[in-house]
Amino acid sequence: MSTTPIDATTTAAWHELSQHRDALRPDLREWFASDPDRAQRLTRTAGDLHVDLSKNVVTDEILGLLVQLAEQVDLGGRTEAMFRGDHINVTEDRAVLHTALRRPEGAEPRLTVDGQDVDADVQAELAKVCAFAEQVRSGAWTGVTGAPVKTVVNIGIGGSDLGPVMAYEALKPYAGDIELRFVSNIDPTDVAETIADLDPTTTLFIVASKTFGTLETLTNARLAREWLWETLAAADAIENTDASRTAAVAKHFVAVSTALDKVEAFGIDPTNAFGFWDWVGGRYSVPSAIGTSLAIAIGPERFREFLAGFHTMDEHFRTTPFHQNVPVLMGMLNVWYVNFMDAHTHAVLPYAQHLHRFPAYLQQLTMESNGKSVRWDGSPVTTATGEVFWGEPGTNGQHAFYQLIHQGTRLIPADFIAVATPAHPLRDGEADVHELFLANFFAQTKALAFGKTADEVRAEGTAEEVVSARVFEGNRPTTSIMAPALTPSVLGQLIALYEHITFVEGIVWGLDSFDQWGVELGKKLATEIAPAVGGDTAAIEAQDPSTRGLIEYYRANRK
Repeated sequence: MSTTPIDATTTAAWHELSQHRDALRPDLREWFASDPDRAQRLTRTAGDLHVDLSKNVVTDEILGLLVQLAEQVDLGGRTEAMFRGDHINVTEDRAVLHTALRRPEGAEPRLTVDGQDVDADVQAELAKVCAFAEQVRSGAWTGVTGAPVKTVVNIGIGGSDLGPVMAYEALKPYAGDIELRFVSNIDPTDVAETIADLDPTTTLFIVASKTFGTLETLTNARLAREWLWETLAAADAIENTDASRTAAVAKHFVAVSTALDKVEAFGIDPTNAFGFWDWVGGRYSVPSAIGTSLAIAIGPERFREFLAGFHTMDEHFRTTPFHQNVPVLMGMLNVWYVNFMDAHTHAVLPYAQHLHRFPAYLQQLTMESNGKSVRWDGSPVTTATGEVFWGEPGTNGQHAFYQLIHQGTRLIPADFIAVATPAHPLRDGEADVHELFLANFFAQTKALAFGKTADEVRAEGTAEEVVSARVFEGNRPTTSIMAPALTPSVLGQLIALYEHITFVEGIVWGLDSFDQWGVELGKKLATEIAPAVGGDTAAIEAQDPSTRGLIEYYRANRK
């Protein structure tokens, strides 16, 4: 396997795709009319996911060339390298093994990387997480007064927040009686309003930070600790002594971290710290101990089903030939739209309210992974990279931004996601509300694909002066993803699907999709600027004129 990325723009497939792009005259109406088998031929199955690719703006020849491009940039070799544990995160000299987090117990062959039995490590930590989750759920774990836990507050940021909160919202129908809340923003409003109405005697905090040094997470953790001490003391639940405070923290705080010395210094018993490894990136970490809060909410059995869903998609991606491989095909379609059709954004539109945080989760996964302008060997990229991922649940989005997708001047590929069986099968009189909901799901992809001609508008009796305003061009690409229901397994499959889509794109573009140096500069500067915000004259004077003026405005107007 080459240590230098293959320049996709020099491949034969890229050259042929450029020629097809120049000659392409999209006409989904005609393509479907002349090819009755198009929908069946371009529909794939991956695990429980039914994926209809037929409304994408591609011909069979283009799709075949995209598969050839994947082969010519050695996607297969890079995929095996990832699953094998090679250090494909080259800027940090690390393996990339989030897929190891969901390997079933006893999987063969055993996975050993850098001298470590990865399978044994993962299973031991998973057993620890599941045992703790069962303790909390059963009431065996109690607070300092002996009361069982009723609310778990997860304190994290980035992948330590977006993954657990998205998954909890998605799987609420499977959650038990323990409520989960989440704090991530360093804006003090977030932590203040999240914990204001809680009973400290029944609240458990999970502080999720691999290094136990993340500024936002540790600041919020300290604020939560102070709140715990003050409210317990005010209620005479503890004495206002160091010993009592230490005991309170030990019963009301646990950590997800590998920095056990810092965990202990905070007051958390290191035996109540759950670890993960440097080969797990934050945005890939929800199946690790970062998912402890989720395991508490849905229970260990369901959490293992969640992991099994990931593994189902992992195996599909690793073993399925490219022309049938859903993550490969969806990833290569994204390359087609970004690099050949000048698409800048990608919409993800779940027609399932419980997935309302899924687009936000994908924003970090995709844009932190592939928002880069150098390749993994440090050379400049040779083509456009990345898309802006965004979206909202249907039908909300229909009344907001669908106008732009239907009739705007930008090409916006969109993924529509729906399930056949709803969590709440309600009726409005004789009408099945879920069927009405899905009618919108089906109608939107049809409208985007086939549009509405001027003649069809006129046939409705529309006045000629507004005909053009009511014409829909069509040929707006969509992928439809359906599943039987939003189960823990299906959610795991969906997350893994987009993980592998992101990986596929990164390989074509020659990127290290697993570092995130662009996140670091702003955090470092924030630490350096903090003294200026606090009023240090020399620090203020050291700032550029714009930053200095903004700080001075703040200091003049802070009440």
